[in-house]
Amino acid sequence: MKFIDNIKERVRKNSKTIVLPETSDIRTIEAARKITDEGFANIILVGEKDAIYSLAKDNNIDISDIKVIDPKNYEKTEELINNFYELRKKKNISMEDARNTILNNYLYFGCMLVKLGLADGQVSGAINSTADTLRPALQILKTAPNTKIASSFFLMDVPNCNYGASGVFVYSDCGMVQNPTSEELSEIAKTSSEPYKLLDEEEPNIAILSQSTFGTSKCIYDDNAVKIFNQNYPNYNADGEMQFDAAIIPEVAKKKAPNSTVAGSANVLIFPDLDAGNIAYKITERLAHADAYGPVTQGLAKPVNDLSRGCSADDIVGVVAIT
Repeated sequence: MKFIDNIKERVRKNSKTIVLPETSDIRTIEAARKITDEGFANIILVGEKDAIYSLAKDNNIDISDIKVIDPKNYEKTEELINNFYELRKKKNISMEDARNTILNNYLYFGCMLVKLGLADGQVSGAINSTADTLRPALQILKTAPNTKIASSFFLMDVPNCNYGASGVFVYSDCGMVQNPTSEELSEIAKTSSEPYKLLDEEEPNIAILSQSTFGTSKCIYDDNAVKIFNQNYPNYNADGEMQFDAAIIPEVAKKKAPNSTVAGSANVLIFPDLDAGNIAYKITERLAHADAYGPVTQGLAKPVNDLSRGCSADDIVGVVAIT
C-alpha cells in the first residue's frame, strides 16, 4: 500500500471537514470530487455558487453532493465578520474592513470557519502564494501553545527507494523560514519529527544537514543547532551536521560518520536554509519521480496547509489527507 493510501485509510475512520477556498481553479474542483468519492474527508468549497457550479459543469464534474458555501449568502457570515473584527480590532481594523475581508477573501473566510469549529482545517496554495495562504492562518488561528516558531515540511514518498522508511522522508523547512538561526533549526527539527512519527508511524531519525559531515570541509562549521537540539530534546535521535549521502546511505555513513546513530538511517532531513530545502524537494520530486506533499505547515493552533502552485489535483488530495 502506498504511503498516502495508508493515510487515507486511517483518516477514513474518523473523517474531518476540510475547506478548499480556491474554487476558481479546476484542480480544486477535481480534488473535491476525488476526495468525496474516496470518502476520507468532508469538503467545503468556498466561493460564488454559480461560478463554482458552472466551472464544474463545464468540466463534466458532478458536485451536487459536496457542500458549497457562498460567503454572501451564508447564514453564519455575520458571526464570522464579528468574530474576525474582535480578533483584529487592536490592529486598527474597522468593521467595514472586516466585512470586506470576510466577504471577498475566501482564504480568510475559510480560516474563520476553522477558528469557530465549523471546519477542521484548510488547504490552499494552488493559486495563492505561501504568504497569502499563511497570513490569515497566523492572524486568525495563531501558533499553537508552547510553539516557538511556525515552519513547514514536505513529505516525500520516493518510489523504489530503500532509504529512509521505505522511501518516505520529511524535508524541512522547504516553505517558510528563509535563514533560520541555530535555535530556530533546533525547533524546526523538533516540530518536524512529531508529524513524521504521526504520519508514517516510524521513529524519527533526524539529520541536520550541511555540505560538510562533522566539519570535514574547510568552510566554517557550526554545530550549534545539533548541540541545542540534544540539550533541549535528549530523548530524540538527532545528529549532524552531515552531508545528504552520509545521512541516508549506510555504506557512506560507515566511512564518514561511523559513530553516528543517525547517519545512514535518517528519515527526517533538516536543511540549513529555505533555498537548500526548496531546491532539494523539487529535485527529488522531478528526478526521482517522488510524490511531494506540502508544504505542510507545523506550529499552528489548527491545521492550514499550503500547496505548490505547480500541484496537481492528486497533490491536493494528498495534502487534504495529511491535513
